[in-house]
Amino acid sequence: MSKKRGLSLEEKREKILQIFYDSQDFFLLKELEKLGPKKGVISQSVKDVVQSLVDDDLVSKDKVGSSIYFWSLPSCAGNQLRNVYGKLESDLESSKKRFAELMEQRDSLKKGREDSDERAEALSELKTIEIKYNELKEEMSRYADNDPAALEAMKNAIEVAHTAANRWTDNIFTVKQWCSNNFPEAKDQLENLYKETGISDDFDYLENVAIKKSHLENVSPSNGLLERC
Repeated sequence: MSKKRGLSLEEKREKILQIFYDSQDFFLLKELEKLGPKKGVISQSVKDVVQSLVDDDLVSKDKVGSSIYFWSLPSCAGNQLRNVYGKLESDLESSKKRFAELMEQRDSLKKGREDSDERAEALSELKTIEIKYNELKEEMSRYADNDPAALEAMKNAIEVAHTAANRWTDNIFTVKQWCSNNFPEAKDQLENLYKETGISDDFDYLENVAIKKSHLENVSPSNGLLERC
């Protein structure tokens, strides 16, 4: 014997609505949970079914005192369906109007684009120009490293990096001096710490050497110059 199939959500909604339509009365949720099983809707699912009907404006609810009442009349459902029907009709008319506008626009764009020897020749010439443009664009990209603006930007970046490096050097000297003043008994340990972190005896500020244009012309932004600085 096959197992009986449970009701779908839509079928449960119809059953609960039928309770309202048959009685045309007001109900508390606990009352609906008692009536639901008589229509084949288990009490545990009544709350969710009723809420879905409320969300779709098929069931109304209101709070009276501390209680919440639910109700729905056949006329309410009819009004809801008429509203939905009216909206769909309005959307359909808008879609028809937009479709007509697009068709008119399409026909307008077709004018002057009819197939002809002249049009085919123009398209062929356009294709040739596009190919030449892409070739020139690719050639220009190969010379981008020699762009004066790029070289000037590189020069500015090097100067910024030089200033930042010396600023950090100054910070390191300040920290070393503070450590020496506050921990004189740990001189050897501090010296070992400096060596381990790469602060050797010849550690000093970077010399502020002018950046020559001739040097920049022999490098490109991709050769790692900035990283070395």
